[in-house]
Amino acid sequence: MGIFVLKRIGVMFLTALCLTFVVFFITNLYPNLEKIAKTQGNFRMSEAEVERYLAANGYSQPILLKYAQWVGIAPGWITEIDEGVRGRCFIGTVSSVEKPTSRQYCGVLQGYWGHSTVFKEDVGPLVIERLALTGKLMFWVLLLMLPSALLVGVLAGMREGSKTDRSLSAFSIVTTATPEYVSGVIFIAVFASSAVGLKWFKGTATAAMEDASFANFFLPVFTIALYGMGYIARMTRASMTEVMTAQFIRTARLKGVSFRAIVLKHALRNALIAPFTVIMLQFPWLLNGVVIVETLFNYKGFGWLLVQAAGNNDIELLLAVSVVSVVVVLVTQLISDIGYAFLNPRIAIS
Repeated sequence: MGIFVLKRIGVMFLTALCLTFVVFFITNLYPNLEKIAKTQGNFRMSEAEVERYLAANGYSQPILLKYAQWVGIAPGWITEIDEGVRGRCFIGTVSSVEKPTSRQYCGVLQGYWGHSTVFKEDVGPLVIERLALTGKLMFWVLLLMLPSALLVGVLAGMREGSKTDRSLSAFSIVTTATPEYVSGVIFIAVFASSAVGLKWFKGTATAAMEDASFANFFLPVFTIALYGMGYIARMTRASMTEVMTAQFIRTARLKGVSFRAIVLKHALRNALIAPFTVIMLQFPWLLNGVVIVETLFNYKGFGWLLVQAAGNNDIELLLAVSVVSVVVVLVTQLISDIGYAFLNPRIAIS
């Protein structure tokens, strides 16, 4: 198991390195850099002025060198301009007298993620703040979604073909087939709009960032949980149905074991092995899939930050968001593989 984990960690590291380089390469294409120059300077800038801006801000360097500086394995750039000296490792412009005596290393490995051109602050604390807000949202979504989905799946799979099975299966399909932006709009119109009259909840979750309550936080939580619930329930139902037709279940029935004992002591444990992987894959989906819901309810979390970074071409912020997303996906996949090997004794790791 130890060798397996070490191999997977090595593969994770190489995968993260390749994916971050791909994102870095795409975001540093010339059209994006030109847009940054004109956004930060003047939209009427000439080509020569754009080139001067890019050179003064370290964008004109070779792509591999810029990536090495961003990672932190190469010293940051320093450019002398008329007003003084500008560099990656310090914000703004300093005079030539205050110029660093040596080029410094300031990248991801040193804990520096860059400076946001949109929010005008360091990227690291900004990402942590928004990630914490999305973490709070994810916690309540999982608390509502997982027990409900497992209960629906188990009840549907206990008696295949029954009315309960058909009803719960139809409910699972409908919830999975309905996108969050559709269900979210419907919930806002029905439960938060004065047009219908059922003003039970708030149509925005902005206040929930500081002080979450049932009124301002339930709708976004329920919107996300309802969409993910159907997928987990269907996987649980399929696994439960397969287990209920297994040979050891038939043997238990022939021995006179009660149906309740068969479900709780024998079928349930084996039926939850397959949905475990699906549940673990919900974490990266929740982290990146809440973009629509956070935008719809104006909840300024990690998904909202991703939209702002991509819409405003904020390279440093977009790279940081991408790294966090990649790490979450790879870590949850590793945990999923390890957990599946522990839960299923038939899996042998060689």
